[in-house]
Amino acid sequence: MELPNDPVMLLSYINMKLRDFYPTLDALCEDLDIDRKELEEKLGMAGYEYSAEANKFW
Repeated sequence: MELPNDPVMLLSYINMKLRDFYPTLDALCEDLDIDRKELEEKLGMAGYEYSAEANKFW
């Protein structure tokens, strides 16, 4: 699966998937075969962090 390279597009894509299909970031990463640490680092460099309570990056 090819993820968007642009951080804002990536944020939008991941949050949409979390909202519509996955109850947790771990579930999304496992199902889509995404390295959670790499995803969090990439979005973290753009100033976003994951909130488990809200199940989204912001």
